[in-house]
Amino acid sequence: MSLLTVGSVAFDALETPFGKTDKIIGGAATYITLSASYFTTKNKLVAVVGDDFPQEMIELLQGHGVDTEGLQIKKGEKTFFWSGKYHNDMNSRDTVEVQLNVMEGFDPVIPASYQDCQYLMLGNTAPSIQKTVLERIEKRPKLVMLDTMNFWMDIAMDDLKDVLKLVDVLTINDEEARILSGDYSLRRAAKTIMAMGPKTLIIKKGEHGALLFQGNNLFYCPALPLEEVFDPTGAGDTFAGGFIGYLASTDDISFDNMKRAIVYGSAMASFCVEKFGADRIVGLTQEEITARVQEFVSLANFQI
Repeated sequence: MSLLTVGSVAFDALETPFGKTDKIIGGAATYITLSASYFTTKNKLVAVVGDDFPQEMIELLQGHGVDTEGLQIKKGEKTFFWSGKYHNDMNSRDTVEVQLNVMEGFDPVIPASYQDCQYLMLGNTAPSIQKTVLERIEKRPKLVMLDTMNFWMDIAMDDLKDVLKLVDVLTINDEEARILSGDYSLRRAAKTIMAMGPKTLIIKKGEHGALLFQGNNLFYCPALPLEEVFDPTGAGDTFAGGFIGYLASTDDISFDNMKRAIVYGSAMASFCVEKFGADRIVGLTQEEITARVQEFVSLANFQI
């Protein structure tokens, strides 16, 4: 089934305890579509970049089977840029610089060939943009998934709550779940958030795994303990891409299949953190992915 992702394609400059990079390809939609490309061949992108964005980076996406008809290239403008520095624990970071550039006036255009998408991934952008996308899709997809962050909760909470009424799956981290719900207990927070609209909630807990909530159902997927984590940037988006990409490939949105999807998403995220930027999720083999998923299965499989 076809998957449409709307979000940012950007430049990142990163610094971690393991080193630093100059401008490399980044952005939520970049990680999502690259990750999803290992599961679905109908992988469509809506985003915007400036004319400073190299053609070889667009070809990188296309080489992974990403349909870039919906990628706008703005003449005379610059691509969204984010620079960040991670602390030694790799769980916290400081934003050094943000240049919105083309994202400041992003007006998502949905090509006619994208209108039949069965799965829609709304990457982390302004809630008003996410709602605009939903308004411009002529036929509601089978499943709509949304990612957001605490920044939008701080400056656009009303807009966020408005768009949450329209989505099926929400993915946020544990800090954001507590902010959005006003409750420290994640189980109570999940009930509060699902009452806002999304029937399914994923709460990411970084190195401590992820929780999947739907009605009274709850599933926990651990994170894979890695010897070294080089760069956590994009891990959450890579997780989301693996999750919804797997759902689109199987065309099964049951809770049982979402449990499988969260394992595949976690496996993809575990690759992402092993190198800077998106380097590790470019050119993976299916054998590598299958072996990594089996590590997750072995990690949590036991009998009583």
